[in-house]
Amino acid sequence: MKKIAVFGSGSWGTAISLVLVRAGHKVSLIGIFPDEIEIMLKKRENVSYLPGVLLPDEVSPTTDLTELDAEAVFLSVPSHAVRESARLIKPYLRKGCIIINTAKGLEENTHLRLSQVLAEELPDHPIAVLSGPSHAEEVGRDVPTAIVVAADELTVAEAVQDLIMTPKFRVYTNLDKIGVEMGGALKNIIALCTGVLEGMNPRDNTKAALITRGLAEITRLGVAMGAQPQTFSGLSGIGDLIVTCTSLHSRNLRAGRALGIGKPLDEVLKEVGMVVEGVRTTKVAYELSRKNGISMPITEQAYQVLFEGLSPNEALVNLMMRGKKYETEDMVFLGY
Repeated sequence: MKKIAVFGSGSWGTAISLVLVRAGHKVSLIGIFPDEIEIMLKKRENVSYLPGVLLPDEVSPTTDLTELDAEAVFLSVPSHAVRESARLIKPYLRKGCIIINTAKGLEENTHLRLSQVLAEELPDHPIAVLSGPSHAEEVGRDVPTAIVVAADELTVAEAVQDLIMTPKFRVYTNLDKIGVEMGGALKNIIALCTGVLEGMNPRDNTKAALITRGLAEITRLGVAMGAQPQTFSGLSGIGDLIVTCTSLHSRNLRAGRALGIGKPLDEVLKEVGMVVEGVRTTKVAYELSRKNGISMPITEQAYQVLFEGLSPNEALVNLMMRGKKYETEDMVFLGY
């Protein structure tokens, strides 16, 4: 049994705490809102974010930041809170402990991947990234799940793999941290767009086209940022894309549906009640694609719908009426 800390007491922080307990560890689940932690202590349940799942005694909800003195710390906060959270926890961390980030997104102003943000703020700690098709609602209930952990050094990735792997939580390692992060972040854009389509009520053909071409543009930008193309055929690429574009648990899908029936963005975000990462990621990915000259037509139309008042119907027409293309255009240009 090892002492592990999870910073962030939302749905995923709670779910990963349960996985760690099943792997044989004692876990401090650290939140910043005393009222929420008090309820969790009293009811042994995260009523707000993961209702119906009981917390075993080995999970200790707390607001005490000194509990961050652990062998490994999982950071389970929204992408926009990663830098601030890193600064908050830094004084309490054990020297050299591994930091495992579970958020999927990109930093808005800097366009940095979240592991890059953590490397800036916590330079003395090895950083790993946990990603893949893994809704907290199912992980918390011990549904068989496969995920991937990425790090710059294989020893770090394998250490995290050994830490959290259970009979129902299978963990693969990957040294392509860029690809794992980009796949996990960018799929939220396509999930949001899939929800918009569902709100507009098109059929399966349309959604299949969107998801397939979405993967193509995710891969284009990811490779331009330094990722390995084969990573996007894995769990943090097509795997995460499938689950986020099809699951009722997907916040991005739910938000997209509301947008598709004509609700304004502000109202949609209030209704969902939790962070919809695809909204912020659309803005960052759009800006990155323009900066790097990468064709991302779905992302471009999503940006215009979210931030420039374009209607979903107009966006769909724009996509369908683009100029003629060769399906594997990138391969043709590269001479393959």
